[in-house]
Amino acid sequence: MASRSLGGLGGSRGGGGGSKKSLSARNAAVERRNLITVCRFSVKTLIDRSCFETIDDSSPEFNNFAAILEQILSHRLKGQVTWFGYESPRSFWDYIRVACRKVSQNCICSIENMENVSSSRAKGRAWIRVALMEKHLSEYISTALRDFKTTRRFYEDGAIVLGEEANMLAGMLLGLNAIDFSFCLKGEGLDGSFPAVIDYTPYLKFTQSSDSISSDEEELRTLGSSGSESSTPENVGPPFIMDENSWFNKCKRVKQKYQLTLEQKGYLEELLRLRENQLSESVSQNKILLQRIEDSDLAHKLEKEQLEYIIVELQDQLKSYQSLDQLSAEVSLSQTSLDPGQSQEGDGKQDTLNLISGGKEDTPSLLGLCGSLTSVASYKSLTSLKSNDYLASPTTEVTSPGLTPS
Repeated sequence: MASRSLGGLGGSRGGGGGSKKSLSARNAAVERRNLITVCRFSVKTLIDRSCFETIDDSSPEFNNFAAILEQILSHRLKGQVTWFGYESPRSFWDYIRVACRKVSQNCICSIENMENVSSSRAKGRAWIRVALMEKHLSEYISTALRDFKTTRRFYEDGAIVLGEEANMLAGMLLGLNAIDFSFCLKGEGLDGSFPAVIDYTPYLKFTQSSDSISSDEEELRTLGSSGSESSTPENVGPPFIMDENSWFNKCKRVKQKYQLTLEQKGYLEELLRLRENQLSESVSQNKILLQRIEDSDLAHKLEKEQLEYIIVELQDQLKSYQSLDQLSAEVSLSQTSLDPGQSQEGDGKQDTLNLISGGKEDTPSLLGLCGSLTSVASYKSLTSLKSNDYLASPTTEVTSPGLTPS
């Protein structure tokens, strides 16, 4: 009997452990569902309120939304382990500043450098306001949730940002991009000394059915008949009056939704028009850039051809200079074979040749002439012509002294 009782006790303990786990899982699921649902309600109330007034720090709808978002981002957030092994509390800003670094043109650095914001919680609240004014809150949240490794490092199992509700959160925050927010980053809303508290009363609503309303009226009539006639409730309206009020409220809500839809439609049409203008400007700029690229390619090709032509001309001129050097060497050899008296005239002609060759280097008009002499035959003819002229002159000078009278 004792063994049976012990076995039954152990079984009850085991069943109690399983029930505790199931109860914990149930509580976590309910908590996640409540936060996501109330966040959706707060987004709708913000959109409805923005149709009639500007949303700023004094708006109770925004304060409630900021508290809800702060609670969602702080749900099951891991503590920071110190050197002594203890866990110190951590704010969701520590996660946002690491996971949102990849967002283009992010405001992380500007919030880190704010002078009047010192605590981590205050910086997180400032980030919510700046992201709403920039209309990038949904982009920040989506980028942070895509970095699953960093999210796992900062949050425990069962957190909202690790569950299926995370995708719903990023989607419902997208509707806030249609609202123009105006916040002051130096107000009391950034005080990080107290945690945010959610006000659930605006989202609570209890509607009685027609049966319950009639039963209440019957109970009132019964109580009135049992008492004195003066205690009988007067002006107890039929259920039709309640239905009329409910229809009036429904009509009012539909009208508000219609106005909101019209404003969103206008905003989207304006946004579409701006995007079309930007697209047309981008297309025109792309055409201009392509035309510039084609012009630059053509200019580069022409410049390349000109440079190749200049290289060929320079090579031809170099060959002409080499042929002239050979000619001057032949002339110098012929001068050494002549008489010393005749060497003076040879020196004069050599100076003339040197002057011609020097003039070709300095005078631009002769460069074209040298460049035009591209054939080897022309250089040979020029060499033979100059050698014949020079060799004919010494014979006349040698015979001339015998003919002149003494």
